Amino acid sequence: MGVQSTEAVTGVVDETAARRREQRGWYWYDWANSVYSTSVLTVFLGPYLTSVAKAAADADGFVHPLGIPVRAGSFYAYAVSASLVLSVLAMPLAGALADRTGRKKPLMGGCAYLGAGATTGMFFLSGERYLLGGALLIVANASFVVSMMLYNSFLPQIAEPDERDAVSSRGWAFGYAAGALVLVADLALYGAHDSFGVSEGTAVRICLASAGLWWGAFSLIPLRRLRDRRTAAAAPTEAGGTAPAQGWRQLRETLRDMRRHPLTLSFLLAYLLYNDGVQTVITQASVYGSEELRLDQSTLIVAILLVQVLAAAGALLMGRLARRYGAQRTILGSLVAWTLTLAAGYFLPAKAPVWFFALAVGIGLVLGGSQALSRSLFSHLVPRGKEAEYFSAYEMSDRGVSWLGPLVFGVAYQLTGSYRDAIVSLVAFFVVGFVLLARVPVSRAIAAAGNPVPDRI
Repeated sequence: MGVQSTEAVTGVVDETAARRREQRGWYWYDWANSVYSTSVLTVFLGPYLTSVAKAAADADGFVHPLGIPVRAGSFYAYAVSASLVLSVLAMPLAGALADRTGRKKPLMGGCAYLGAGATTGMFFLSGERYLLGGALLIVANASFVVSMMLYNSFLPQIAEPDERDAVSSRGWAFGYAAGALVLVADLALYGAHDSFGVSEGTAVRICLASAGLWWGAFSLIPLRRLRDRRTAAAAPTEAGGTAPAQGWRQLRETLRDMRRHPLTLSFLLAYLLYNDGVQTVITQASVYGSEELRLDQSTLIVAILLVQVLAAAGALLMGRLARRYGAQRTILGSLVAWTLTLAAGYFLPAKAPVWFFALAVGIGLVLGGSQALSRSLFSHLVPRGKEAEYFSAYEMSDRGVSWLGPLVFGVAYQLTGSYRDAIVSLVAFFVVGFVLLARVPVSRAIAAAGNPVPDRI
C-alpha cells in the first residue's frame, strides 16, 4: 500500500508539473499575436492602407477593386469587414475539424503562420498597391481570428476549473505586455525615422512586417509545449467522407447540441452584446479623440500605449478579484465600470490631453480583465470534448456581429452630428449585457454542461 500510495502521489505531482508547463507555453501565443492586434490593426495599418488607396484613387477619390467603385477612405473598413466574414465562415469548419480529428495544434499552427506570413508581407505594401494591402489584411485577420478560437479552446484542457480565471488572466496580461513593449519600439522608429535614415512610409512598413516576424517567432513556443488530446468527439473519418465533409457534418451536430444547452447560449448572447461595446470602444476611441477632442496623433498613440500597459495590470487585478468574488460578479462589476467610463468620456473637454489619458486609464483597467474572465467563464460552460466547436461559436459571437457597435456609433453620429452622442450611445451595450449576464444562473449552467462546479464562480 505504501508503494502504491507513493506512486499515486508521484503521478499527481508529475501531472500537475506537466499541466503547469503546458500553461506556461499557452501564455506565449497571447504574447506572439497581440503585437499584430496592437501595432497592425490598432495603430499603423488603417491610416497607411488608406493613404495607399488614396494614392491609387481616380480624380473623384474612388478605387475600383473587382470593378466596384469604392471611396478610398472606406477601403480599409471594407477589407476588415471582408476578413471578418471569411473568419465567420472558417471558424465553424476549423472547430469541427479540430474536435473531430483531435489535431487542434496543427490547425492552430497553420493559421498562425499563414497570418504571420501575410503580416510580414505588408512590408511590400507601397505606392499604389492597395489591392495587395487589402488581400494581405483579409488573410492575416481571418487567420488571427481562427487561430485565437483554436488557442482559446485549449483553456479547459490545460487548466482545472478553479485555475481558469487566473490562467486566462495571465494570458491576457502577457499579451498586453508584449503589445506595449513592441509599440514602444515602433514609436521610437516611427518618431525618429529620419535619424534612422528611412522615410515615414518605410518606417511604417518595417513596423508592420516586424509584427509578423514577432508573431511567427514566438508561436514556436506554444506549438512545442501544447499537446493534442484525443477527445470523445475525435474519431476516424467515415468511409467515403472527406475531412471537410466530416467537419461540416460535425458542425451541424454541434448546432443541434447547443440547443440542448440554453444556459450556455444565454451567456453567449450577453457576451455578444457587452463585448461588441468593448470592441467598438477600442476601434472608435481614436476617432473620438482626433475628431471630437481635437487631439494630435502623438497624444493618441501615447494613450493607446497607456491602455496596453494598464490592461495587463488590470487583467491580473481582476483575476485576483475573481478568486475572491467569483468571475460572474467581477465581470458585472467591470460592466458598471465601462458604463461610468463612457459617461465620463461624454464630458471630456476638447484639447485637454490629460483628461483623455484619464479616460485611457479607466479603459485599460477594465479592458483586459473583462475579456480574460469572459473567456474563462465560458470555458466552464462547454461540454467536454467539444471545446473547439463551442469556442468557434464564442469567437463568432465576438467577431461575427462586430459590425453592430460601429453601426450604432455611426448612426448616432449621422443623426446628431456629435461624436459625444455617438460614444455615449454605446452605454446601451453594457447596460443590456449586464442585465442578460446577471440573469444567467452560472452554477446551474456549468452543471448542465456536465462539468464540475467550482467553489466560487
